[in-house]
Amino acid sequence: MTTKYLVYTALMTAIIAVLGFVPAIPLPVMPVPIVLQNIGIFLAAILLGRKYGALSVIVLLLLVAAGLPLLSGGRGGIGVFAGPSAGFLFMYPVVTYLIGLIRDLYFKKINFVVLLITTIVFGVLLLDITGTIIMGLITNLPITKSVTLSLLFMPADILKAIVASLIGNIMLNHSQFKQLIK
Repeated sequence: MTTKYLVYTALMTAIIAVLGFVPAIPLPVMPVPIVLQNIGIFLAAILLGRKYGALSVIVLLLLVAAGLPLLSGGRGGIGVFAGPSAGFLFMYPVVTYLIGLIRDLYFKKINFVVLLITTIVFGVLLLDITGTIIMGLITNLPITKSVTLSLLFMPADILKAIVASLIGNIMLNHSQFKQLIK
């Protein structure tokens, strides 16, 4: 890892952490709120690719496990990895890697549509369904009810995917940004 990518990874970790200070939107029927940190997760993958994007998310999760209150609502500590949002947290690096993998494969011809479809498939569908299934297992909800509850996240997460894909597309196709990430 070069110094340049170490800095990019740290910056993306910081961006995701700052998004954790934005208050979460609680859902009355679920113990897991809607958070803006997903945009940071998506952007890490889109801007840094699979390796450094996933690394930035792993660093964030290690800081959270160490006790730093970097998740929405000021949550932190090892206990969050055993709570209702554990499935989402464990899926963050996986989702980042998968979105980053597609970004890396199509880097030369990346566009908004590729980014959006990839982010919706992995960042919305895979993350929400897996996260709510694990939430259901932890909270003793039937799997069918958990999957149904995942539909509550979809509209906001699709909007977050659109925002991240727009930002990512603009930055990845900007000549100066391309020079920076070479």
